[in-house]
Order: sequence, then structure tokens, then C-alpha cells
Amino acid sequence: QVQLVESGGGLVQAGGSLRLSCAASGRTRGVYDMGWFRQAPGKERDLIAFIKWNGVNTYYADSVKGRFTISRDNGKNTVYLQMNSLKPEDTAVYYCAADPYLVVGKGPDYWGQGTQVTVSS
Repeated sequence: QVQLVESGGGLVQAGGSLRLSCAASGRTRGVYDMGWFRQAPGKERDLIAFIKWNGVNTYYADSVKGRFTISRDNGKNTVYLQMNSLKPEDTAVYYCAADPYLVVGKGPDYWGQGTQVTVSS
């Protein structure tokens, strides 16, 4: 089992920035892709970014491309999501995820508990 704990959410004005962190513990010796999903009220939970285990290959949803940056520190078992130029439509609960092979359209093996991000206009 892998446990994921997010931090860094909060309230920010439009145009501002936040950095989310997700620390993994447990069976972290396995090789995992890690990513971030988000879910706004009344909407589905969508994959917005992931990073391959090698820390090189990344994916971004069109809605965040150019504004968000995902990175990871395998020595610290931590993945980050730097969010810049935030918009009110970025308001959602953000969930960290880990899976041996993350792809769009497939739920991950492991979820974090979620952290709220609220962007005011």
C-alpha cells in the first residue's frame, strides 16, 4: 500500500500562485507514475497532470497547460504541482494520485485525501 498526503491548498486571488505537495509513504520502493486530479462541485474528477516515474515525461490537460508545472523528488517521495496564473475556474478539490502506469481515462491505484483550492475573482 502507498499512502499519499497532500498539502498546500488554500484561498488565493485570481492571477496568484499556489504550490501543492504530495508526500508518499508506505510501499514507495515500487516504481510509480504520480499525478494530480481535480474535482469541482458537480463535476467529474479529471486528470490534469502527471509525471512518469523517471521524472522526465509529463502530461498536462489543455486547461492547465502553460500555467501549471508538475515535478517530483524521488529522494523525498514527493510530487509537486506549481500553479500559476490561477483562475476562478481552477477552484476544486485537488487529489494526488499514484499508479504504476498513469494514463488518461484510468483511475489510479492510490489516492490522496484531497486538498481544497479556491480562487477568488
